[in-house]
Formats: sequence, C-alpha cells, structure tokens
Amino acid sequence: MTQLQIGLYGLGRMGGNMAKRLARGGVEVFAYNRSFEVAEKIAAGDANVRACRSLEQVVASLPAPRVLWLMLPAGAATEAAIQQAAALLAPGDVLVDGANGYYREAIARAGQLSGRGIRFVDVGVSGGIWGLDNGYCLMAGGEPAAVQAVVPFLKVLAPAPERGWLHAGPVGAGHFVKMVHNGIEYGMMQAFAEGFALMQAKSEFQLDLAKIAELWRHSSVVRSWLLDLTADFLKADQKLADIVPVVPDSGEGRWTALEAVEQGVPTPVMSLALMMRFASQGKHDYAAKLLSMMRKGFGGHAVQAKGDAS
Repeated sequence: MTQLQIGLYGLGRMGGNMAKRLARGGVEVFAYNRSFEVAEKIAAGDANVRACRSLEQVVASLPAPRVLWLMLPAGAATEAAIQQAAALLAPGDVLVDGANGYYREAIARAGQLSGRGIRFVDVGVSGGIWGLDNGYCLMAGGEPAAVQAVVPFLKVLAPAPERGWLHAGPVGAGHFVKMVHNGIEYGMMQAFAEGFALMQAKSEFQLDLAKIAELWRHSSVVRSWLLDLTADFLKADQKLADIVPVVPDSGEGRWTALEAVEQGVPTPVMSLALMMRFASQGKHDYAAKLLSMMRKGFGGHAVQAKGDAS
C-alpha cells in the first residue's frame, strides 16, 4: 500500500503536534516552518517527518495531486502563505487552511484559487495541546471531491477513523462551525468562571473549590473537559494570586457575535461572554470612572481616587 504523504506548513503548538500525530499514523509529513530548527527537531524524533527548508521544497517533494495543509495564525500570515502556495501548486492540488480563519475569507479564497484549478478546503481544528495524544476534532468545508482527498488525513488526526471529524458542508462551513464552537466555548468558560467566583466569595462557608470541581466531574450535568481542566489547576492553586485577571479574545468570538447580529439570532450568553473579556482587558475602566462620577453628581457619593486606601 502506498504511503500517504502531506505537506504541513506551520509547526507551532498545534501544527507541530499535528505533524507528530500524522507521522505516528504512518503518514509521511513534509514539514516546513519559518524557523528550520523547529522542523528539524520534530524530524529528529520521527522517521516519517521530513524537515524542509522552504515551501518550494515541500511542494517539489509531494506527488501530484498534492495536499498542502497550512497551520498558521489567521490573518496576514495565512494570507501570505496562501498567495505563496498558489504560485507553486498545480491544478488538481488541494490547499487546506486549518487556522481559526473567518469563514467569509475562506469562501473568497476558494473562488480565487479555483481560477488556477487549485481546490480549497477549510478545516476548523479543536483539541489544543492535548490533540497529539487524544486526537483532534475536525470540521471540514469544501467540495466533496476536495474534502475526499483530505479525509485519509482527517482519519489519522481524529480520535478514531470513524469519529471526531466531519465534512460539515461547502467551502466556509468548516470555519463557520468552528467559529460557533468557539462562541459556545466562551459562554461555557464564563459560566464556570462566574460560578466558582461566587463560591470563592462566600468566605463564611470556607468552600474547597478543588473538591467541588472534582465532585462535579462525576455524574453532574455540568461535567465537561473544561471542568476537568478547572479541577486540575484548582488542586494546585485555588487563590490564583499570581494570575493577572486579563483574558484575551480571539477573532472567532467577535465573528460569532457579529454573525448573530447579522442573522438576527439572539445569542446573549456568547455575546456577554465576549464583552466580559473586553472588560478584563481594561476596556471597561473608563465607563466605570464615568459611572462613579455620575453617582457623585446626583447623590454626592464619594469617588475613590488613585492612591486612596481601598
């Protein structure tokens, strides 16, 4: 049986582990990263990984029709890589974008590449740093024939060949489903954070948050992987005194909220979870100052100035 071969550009936390999982599954991976040392290190640990010094070398090493998978940050880096790949690939080749990209950009890119005869597949990838051992959840969008060319690799990356991956629909569907997935993730994380904060504030009960998290992992209706992770870090540290209370937001959380507005579909939990991330970044500070001044204005209430004792 002919060995499966794929090109993988982008060997960060996700891409590097995906290269390793593909290689463990018997796939020959032609791996390229902007820093060659990263590719070289992965190749040193697995005979099925070939470290390449350029994207040109990756494309030249693959038999036609080629499958080239990009695992780069969404935005400028992915756009530049797509333009570079488009000049190297041939009609019939498949280009896969596995970034957390905007689904509308995927649709536009597919149209541009089709003029060159290059097929495009957008794949939403979930699983984080645990995907190497546990497998990834993969949501693919594209024309049936293009996705079919990628299916053998999806089966290796997924937890099992027949589960954990889905041809979600036409081009854009993979990134759209992943976008909504991340919106749901925001809401779930916010709910857990608020619930544990409420229990932590009830000081007279002296609640052991680590034990409660562990308890809820068993037969509770809120059991989940997020709860598993929460239980793990609470065992080590419940106070979190050294953690700065700033939570970044990804493009996908914003896109989900905007999509809800455009469709007129109410998504208050996901949208408010996004707003709470903005608040954690200090973007609510000016509004809070205004609130304090208004309160002083109508009621004469004291305003706490910088340097005052809290």
